[in-house]
Amino acid sequence: MSKELIESGQTALGIEFGSTNIKAVLTDYKGNVLAKGSHRWENSLIDGIWTYGMDEVTEGIQDCYKKMVSDIKEKYGVAKVTKYGAIGISAMMHGIIALDKDGKLLSPFQTWRNSNTQAAADKLTELFDFNIPLRWTISHLYQFVLDDEPFVKDIDFCTTLDSYANWVMTGEKNTGVGDASGIFPIDSSTNDYDQGMMDKFDALIADKGYPWKTKDILPKVLVAGEKAGTLTEEGAKWLDPSGDLEAGIPIAPSEGDAGTGMVATNAVGPRTGNVSAGTSTFAMLVMEKPLSKVYREIDMVTTPTGLPVAMSHANNGTTHINAWVNIFKEFCEKAGVDVDENRIFETLFFESLNGDKDCGGVLSYGYYSGEGVTHLNEGRPVLAYMPDSVFSLANFMRSHIYTAFGAVKIGMDILIKEEHAAIDRITGHGGLFIQKGVAQKYLAAALDAPVTCMDTAGEGGPWGMAILAAFLVNGNGQKLEDYLDKEIFASLTGSTIEPDKAEVEGYEKFIDNYKKAITVEKAAIESMTW
Repeated sequence: MSKELIESGQTALGIEFGSTNIKAVLTDYKGNVLAKGSHRWENSLIDGIWTYGMDEVTEGIQDCYKKMVSDIKEKYGVAKVTKYGAIGISAMMHGIIALDKDGKLLSPFQTWRNSNTQAAADKLTELFDFNIPLRWTISHLYQFVLDDEPFVKDIDFCTTLDSYANWVMTGEKNTGVGDASGIFPIDSSTNDYDQGMMDKFDALIADKGYPWKTKDILPKVLVAGEKAGTLTEEGAKWLDPSGDLEAGIPIAPSEGDAGTGMVATNAVGPRTGNVSAGTSTFAMLVMEKPLSKVYREIDMVTTPTGLPVAMSHANNGTTHINAWVNIFKEFCEKAGVDVDENRIFETLFFESLNGDKDCGGVLSYGYYSGEGVTHLNEGRPVLAYMPDSVFSLANFMRSHIYTAFGAVKIGMDILIKEEHAAIDRITGHGGLFIQKGVAQKYLAAALDAPVTCMDTAGEGGPWGMAILAAFLVNGNGQKLEDYLDKEIFASLTGSTIEPDKAEVEGYEKFIDNYKKAITVEKAAIESMTW
């Protein structure tokens, strides 16, 4: 049956550019995973800017796609993969890709990880009376203006990574509303950029005399279910240099990893939320009403259909955990012990369950980059503990997993304790939840709320993007939330963990220590300057 679906093109392909992996997931129209591919990559810090080369973007997506096709051929004996029902592209949100009228890159691609936009973000937050985070595209654009970058006048298209990939594949300059909400504030009543704020920004930079208006250089905003374009001959060859892939495939609106995370966890309706935990970690809650005031710790974005979402976003997540796993792996190799990396992850995660509820006084700050929630513009990975702390392997590892939720919890506490936001369901997804029942248990303690993980939790964003692609061709006019309930999640299984009182109290003690000792992280940033 799966072979026939693949050969007839009754499938949906989702590809996501994550921070450390580019992943492809092929599904049928019910969300069942048929094949996968992955390409490992890493950002580079060049002249103080976190970036990826555009050649790395091309090479990465081609390698990822090739591996997925190999998976298809190996599993199903399909001789040639030529078509899909629909394709969707997603990527880590925010950052900036600035192109001229010939499609030439004017400045290195700046990722969400950069925090060189403090002046711009502060000014725009004041101007709009709306929180503008440092990583948003408009912050980067305005920082270019403040820095008097000579190329700003030549910008013809200013966009994000997923929107860029969509443009290469289709020739169309657009993006999904969820991704757009990390470019510029969205008016959910129109599902477009907020025109009043846009007018203020254009007036702010009017004296520069640029030959463009801001809306003209940003991608057009689309909602889930609309068509973002059709795969062109050039786009097909960019994705599949072998020449097997045919042009003409419908393309869904590209999305940021926040939007695909919402879809992957069925958290697109009011009072539902999710936590995506990977290289960055963020919690999102679909709101019933606006926030009572502006919080610099809370971003306002949207679902893929434009509903307002409050987000607590941490730039740092699993990178520090991965670094320590590599150390343990290296030790095993040096000791002549052949241990699979997945076994190391599994051993360390499950050992953490034997630790003290408050980590025994052990603290970890996995800050590889700045952290907006704790108001730090740079990062230094730090492991700290008191002379009388219980420094064991279990507490060591538990502290690393706890801290992956640390900054996110600070933001979520604002929503829960100050804004009294109602939560019906929180769902976790992403790489941190692969070891079942571990990070899920700690997140339930951090939020003092039940946390559900579906069996697809490890698939994350690319699976969510595949579902959005399926929705484009198989939605049949339904609302996205109804489509997810009836067509995708009705037959999926998962597990829910209720918060344990002792775990909640232990996490609260840990987070108090985390906040008290943040000066240690600040001191590390100030003194470690080599």
